[in-house]
Amino acid sequence: LIDLLKDEVFDTLSVRKGRTLLEKVKLAKKAQKQILAYAKDWQPDVIVGTGDFSYVTKKLGIPSIFLGEDDANLNIPLFLWTLVTYGGFSSILAPEGVNNSIWNKKTTFYHGYHKLAYLHPNQFTPDKAVVQKYFSAEEPYFILRFAKLNAYHDINAKGINTQVAQKIIDLLKSKGNIYITAERELEPQFEQYRLKIDPLDIHHVLAFSHLYIGDSQSMAVEAAMLGVPSVRFNDFAGKISVLEELEHKYKLTFGIKTDNPNKLYQTITDLLVLEHLKEEFQQRRQTMLADKIDVTAFLNWFIENYPKSATVMKEQPDYQFNFS
Repeated sequence: LIDLLKDEVFDTLSVRKGRTLLEKVKLAKKAQKQILAYAKDWQPDVIVGTGDFSYVTKKLGIPSIFLGEDDANLNIPLFLWTLVTYGGFSSILAPEGVNNSIWNKKTTFYHGYHKLAYLHPNQFTPDKAVVQKYFSAEEPYFILRFAKLNAYHDINAKGINTQVAQKIIDLLKSKGNIYITAERELEPQFEQYRLKIDPLDIHHVLAFSHLYIGDSQSMAVEAAMLGVPSVRFNDFAGKISVLEELEHKYKLTFGIKTDNPNKLYQTITDLLVLEHLKEEFQQRRQTMLADKIDVTAFLNWFIENYPKSATVMKEQPDYQFNFS
């Protein structure tokens, strides 16, 4: 993301992620100090972002909009974080169905997903030529994602370990090429599968893949936005509203908890033998898109016309369907 912003000639403030909860709190304070200094100098009309902006917007009295799609009651650390941050924002924007707990009344809900903002067909067109820069897009291939699971809401979460990763590879290797994108350090036996590409090209590569498997929520949602079947294996399965809707209403993704690896292997096997897999999931994607708005167009309108836009959405929630 930082590279993308720099490429677009935006000013950037970069603070590394912490590993422990205490380190995350310290680094969050550091980020807030940097943002405060920048905001004092620039004096923006409105601030849009996530929890790190809460203190700054409240201290400077600048109108602000929180953007997110995590359920506020996902776990205790996240709920405590919302208690500290959400109150500082003028408005909260979240996808329909997200549970913001005590903040639901303050939330403007829209029919879309955070990641649909950049993966809606109006905003993104997959380009096979981008894939061809790295490998053949004509041969079947699979994307595996191994996340660090070290975000503030990931505390005590488990994902894909070495044994599970090896079993997944054994299931896939006779069906197509395997490419691994990893936040964490890869075991030596998996280095041969490491995907070495420009990070800005990842969505083109993901879009033409036959299947995504990983322990990252974010990439599972991105795969669903692109109509790529996705299987996620972590302890958040069954807990996240956005993914629950994508799984049970649109059948674009499958969530499996880490205490049931056999279900993971069976789900992968079932998908591999599904006839016309890619065509079926593209149809499911179209069903999902028919229900959703162009999130980028909606956000542009909401931010540019804020705070009047918040009043419009409160009085006429269906106004959002002008952005489809």
